[in-house]
Amino acid sequence: MSGAHTCHRFDTIKVRLQTSSTTHFTGPLDCLRQTLQREGLRGLYKGASPPLVGWMFMDSLMLGSLSNYRSLIKTHFYPNHERLPLPAQGASGMLAGWTVSLIAAPVEHVKARLQVQYNARGNREGVKYRGPIDCIKKLYGAHGLRGIYHGLCATLLFRTFFFFWWGSYDLFSRYLATHTSLSTPAINFWAGGLSAQMFWITSYPSDAVKQRIMTDDLDCRRFRNWREAAKGVYREAGWRGYWRGFVPCFLRAFPANAVALVAFEGAMRNLP
Repeated sequence: MSGAHTCHRFDTIKVRLQTSSTTHFTGPLDCLRQTLQREGLRGLYKGASPPLVGWMFMDSLMLGSLSNYRSLIKTHFYPNHERLPLPAQGASGMLAGWTVSLIAAPVEHVKARLQVQYNARGNREGVKYRGPIDCIKKLYGAHGLRGIYHGLCATLLFRTFFFFWWGSYDLFSRYLATHTSLSTPAINFWAGGLSAQMFWITSYPSDAVKQRIMTDDLDCRRFRNWREAAKGVYREAGWRGYWRGFVPCFLRAFPANAVALVAFEGAMRNLP
């Protein structure tokens, strides 16, 4: 949980860069400077509560469903294989990503809306949401359950790229086990970190579009669908718009996921 709390600073910078114009922030350091100057350290932690609570369930559901999908695919398609082939590993990850989207979509939606509130330090004027509960109440009150789940399709598309995460995790794990003398936890660490970066390299443009959709004004929508949001990003900043905020995201991906995969694999090995 403390790791998620630390990584949230990077996530706030990422989301703000993804959803702002190129004239608002010149880059990650400028975004960090302006946020600290105008909103203080608390500005970096806006929207931190939903993921702190939600990611416990999201990680449990993702890793639990991943194990179940692996088992089901092995039983029905590869009963005679000692280990699932790489495409099946990727498919298991993709299915797990779709499953966890049911929790991830509302959590990330509320988080993103809170992160892009640019009120000055100590000034509540013009703040639409006082916190996550208030955000949920207002979204539900004005738009019902569909309002809370706004961005679900974009989340499903984004998490389709879990195929590359878990497929590359298996690939890196096999390579390190064959070509190095690293211990099993060390292999989990390096494979976990490298595969997470592979995931973000392949999925980041879809995440940039997803954030635009999730922070869109639901009372006066700019984007009616994913395609319009993707065109909007390109119209504003060209192809670079799909990669705004990538650096802080890439920096946090390796350590956060490397440690998580060591813990997950260690727990799986010790299960009865």
